[in-house]
Amino acid sequence: MKWHKLAVSLHRLPALVGFEQDPIPARGYRRGYSFTMAKNPTPLKFLAPGWYAIVMGLAGLSLAWQRATPFMGEQANMVAWALGGLAVVVFAVLALLTVIRGQRYPEAWADDRRHPVRHTFIATLPISMLLLATVAVALNGVSEPARWLWWMGSLGQFVVSIWVLARWWLGPQAGGLVWASVTPALLIPIVGNVIAPLAGVPLGHTEWAAAQFGIGLLFWPIILALLVIRVAIQGLWPERFMPTLFILIAPPGVGGLALLQLGAPSLVGWALWGIAFFSFVWIATQMPRITGLPFSPMHWAMSFPMTALVALTLKLATPGSGMGLLGITLLAATSLIVLSLVTATIRGLREGTLLAPEQIAVIQPTS
Repeated sequence: MKWHKLAVSLHRLPALVGFEQDPIPARGYRRGYSFTMAKNPTPLKFLAPGWYAIVMGLAGLSLAWQRATPFMGEQANMVAWALGGLAVVVFAVLALLTVIRGQRYPEAWADDRRHPVRHTFIATLPISMLLLATVAVALNGVSEPARWLWWMGSLGQFVVSIWVLARWWLGPQAGGLVWASVTPALLIPIVGNVIAPLAGVPLGHTEWAAAQFGIGLLFWPIILALLVIRVAIQGLWPERFMPTLFILIAPPGVGGLALLQLGAPSLVGWALWGIAFFSFVWIATQMPRITGLPFSPMHWAMSFPMTALVALTLKLATPGSGMGLLGITLLAATSLIVLSLVTATIRGLREGTLLAPEQIAVIQPTS
């Protein structure tokens, strides 16, 4: 009986937190009309690169729980191991499916590269490698597999960053930097470069990690300026991109951790924590709009930035302090968000609302 109640609670978790499934159901009746939705015969075709944000969220949460070990004991470390293992499994499955998708649907991969917004999510692949290497070092120490994974992620991130930013030279031409492409997702390649020192320093690659961090440090304020100008000139991006607002938390959150890893004074970490926490509170004012959207993989953009804020908070805190209590509270809230995202993703895959093109309802009068 208890297990049944738990299953029902988990099934309802996305709705309790605020996430809703598509308001137009595959089959059903609403306000005197029946809605039918054609089944998608090729779901793999729509496995866009943004799905690697799941790996980022799980790996980031693993690192956050590992940071909580001094506050919660060995149980937190065990949770970190479990989340890290899950992140590895999800990455392996996505990597395999990505290879198969590239072989079967090369035009879909080409569409991802040409898309004015979706192309930036390609950076989530090397970022996932960097984060998995960071998890491996944090939980198991320095190892050769972690070193090779970090180098693949670091160099891959460097190449993707050049590719994304080289498009800016096209100007207003097709594929260039136009206002429609300026969304918070443009920060994703920048975040990847900022992550490099987290595992790069303990692995002994401090100089290269610092150099790669500098790339992110250069372009972070530039992209923030572009976002402000875009809002002033053209207004906000479409509603479906609203969850990407959380990406604004990631550069200062990860940047604070990276600078502390590079040996910066603690006050520098506090300054960046202030930016990250203010960004979180600022973005939280938009939560009713974000949670009111139909669930999509775009909601996973909320996960990693929150885990970065949690990790930095716990890094700066001491057990028993108010900062420590705040960090544990944020960890609990972020864990609930990630659990909700996992549950909503499983439900969406089961019901066919994910891995599909934009759904178009066929409205027929009910008899």
